[in-house]
Amino acid sequence: MQLSVAAGTDVGRIRAGNEDSLYADADQERGLFIVADGMGGHAAGEVASEMAVQIVARELTDVREPATTGARQRMAEALKSANRAIYERTIQEADKQGMGTTASCLLMGQGCYVIGHIGDSRVYRLRDGIFSQITKDHSYVQEQVDAGFLTPEQARYHPYSNVITRCVGANAAVEADVLTGELQAGDLYLVASDGLTGMVEDPQLKKILESKQTPGRMVDTMITEANRRGGLDNITAIVVQVVKVTGVATGEMPAILAP
Repeated sequence: MQLSVAAGTDVGRIRAGNEDSLYADADQERGLFIVADGMGGHAAGEVASEMAVQIVARELTDVREPATTGARQRMAEALKSANRAIYERTIQEADKQGMGTTASCLLMGQGCYVIGHIGDSRVYRLRDGIFSQITKDHSYVQEQVDAGFLTPEQARYHPYSNVITRCVGANAAVEADVLTGELQAGDLYLVASDGLTGMVEDPQLKKILESKQTPGRMVDTMITEANRRGGLDNITAIVVQVVKVTGVATGEMPAILAP
């Protein structure tokens, strides 16, 4: 498997600090990419998102066969482990009460992907000219859309558009969405916090991914565009280009971490 990967995060134009965290690691066998968007007041959101990224990355570091049922179980358990650790810290430390984080995790290898998702950070895919959101937001407005009370356009500009209904660390237990699918050469995946997707609409994100730039330039362009449109939140993006897919990695095609 050969991947071309770039990741970036930016504080935006309004926030004093950056409560987003990310992780991006790839080799010829597998890639692991995580975006977490913390919440909970001064410093606490940053702590929650960093804990989630570190724990999930640690729990999945030895998962080398994403095509197996065990990999899906490990993804779910990794997010539950992060949830337990963050929740316990909210109990033990008064200044951390109420903190939590979103988490969107993308594991690639053996010609397939496994996604673990909690909250309203997102994973998108561009394949054969079709741009689609793979994950579904755990948010108030998404529930209203699912119930038929709001259109997607109304949800985007709703005053409660940033209210999430599920996150890592807010409760003693949480269930993650775990999704799987096949990889194809030429696929482009975007893992992003809502500081990007809330500022830059899907058609513009698709246009950037179709621009034939390097993943590094794509990430830079997305962050610049989100700031140009207001930069109301921290902005984080990981772009993963699937250059070559092998059913079982042979080691002959090294991963590329793009600038």
